Order: sequence, then structure tokens, then C-alpha cells
Amino acid sequence: MAFDSFEVVPAVDVQDGEVVQLVQGERGTERRYGDPVEAARRWVEAGARTLHLVDLDGAFDGERANADAVGRILDATSVDVQLGGGIRTVADATELLERGVDRVILGTAAVETPEVVGEISAHHPGSVMVSLDAKDGEVVVEGWTEGTGLDPVEAAQRYADLGAGAILFTNVDVEGRQTGVETGPVRRLADSVDVPVVASGGVADVEDVVELRDAGAAAVVVGTALYEGNFTLAEAQAAVDSEG
Repeated sequence: MAFDSFEVVPAVDVQDGEVVQLVQGERGTERRYGDPVEAARRWVEAGARTLHLVDLDGAFDGERANADAVGRILDATSVDVQLGGGIRTVADATELLERGVDRVILGTAAVETPEVVGEISAHHPGSVMVSLDAKDGEVVVEGWTEGTGLDPVEAAQRYADLGAGAILFTNVDVEGRQTGVETGPVRRLADSVDVPVVASGGVADVEDVVELRDAGAAAVVVGTALYEGNFTLAEAQAAVDSEG
């Protein structure tokens, strides 16, 4: 699985059936942005080639909770969709891939049972995106609440060897703050694996998007900055296309 060219990917994070954005992944910090299907349609109309969907209730509680919203988005759009949150088993992933999801994002499941990455990839090559969320340089799981002791680079290499089609790297230290990105961790990851690295966390302006592209990311997921109108999707994509 590869992105043909650098993409700016809008985030549609769903909690209790609504689009929200959290600060550093913490419940209670959310800003609400309405209906997920309307948000998804808006981003597709604005030029999104991929949508990044997260079932936040699933991420926190360990089981998918917003299947209805996800299904409606799949029915309402025709772009690539990558989905994470509460996907813990091969059966979960297979069901979603057969339903129309293009990439399943595994976080906690990949850490706890790494073999599921290979099992899913064997039947659906390139369909697994492993989510490595880092806090203070350590991979964290369970909705960013538990440390694992894993180094992101070593983990990325292991999952690439197991068949992961891409790595989603979220820097929890800057996530949701709109204070700017840290390119060092992204560059180290991108240099360490042959699969695409998708960056997430901290984007405040178009310059941040360009910096992540220059650090070796294949795409960047943007949430709060787009919803708050810091820049438009078209402006961000144009910036990386014109400097590519």
C-alpha cells in the first residue's frame, strides 16, 4: 500500500455519534463538530483523496461503538477510507475490509498480539496500517493511557517485517494543541522502514504540513487545524504539490 503522492488527509474522529477533536487524546477536552457524514462529505468535496476515521469510543473501550456512522460514511463517499478504534481481532478487520474500508488501523491489538498484522495482511495485502502513538518517546496504547516500553522505530521495523502496509505515527505530546509539529521522530521513522509513514499530531499551519512532507512522511492526518479553519484542505494540498 502506498500513497501515489503526498496527501493531506482530514480526520473524522467520532465520539457518541459526533465528530470531535481531543487535546492529547484526553476525554473531556473534546470540541464538537457535528455530524460525521456531513463532515466526510465536506472533506471529499474539498478535494480529500483519503479519509481518516477513528471510532474514539472504540479506542477507549476496546470495542467498536460507532459502526452506524462508519457505515453511513462508506455509503456516502467513494474515496479511500482508513479506520481505527476498537479493531482488536482478525474477524473485526476482515469484516470492515469486506464492508468497504480500504485500510484498518491497528494500535492496541498490534502491540498485544503482533501476529494479527501478518494474519490480516496474508488475506488482504497492504491493508493494515499499524498505529504507533508516542508519548515521551514511548509507544502508548489503550487510548494513549498505557505505556508499553516500546521504542517507535524498533516497533515500526517489527510491524513492517510482519506485513504492515503503512505506519501511522501520532506524536501525542503535540496532538490537538495546534502548537506545531516535531519532525525529528517522523524523520527517524521514515528513514527506518520501507513502508509509508503517515504523520499525525500538532499541525497548526500549512508550513507544518510542508515540514512533515520534507521529513519523509507519505501523508499527514489533520484534524483540529482544519476544523478550526486555520487553513483549507486545498491550501495545504496546494502547498505540498507546488513544492514537491
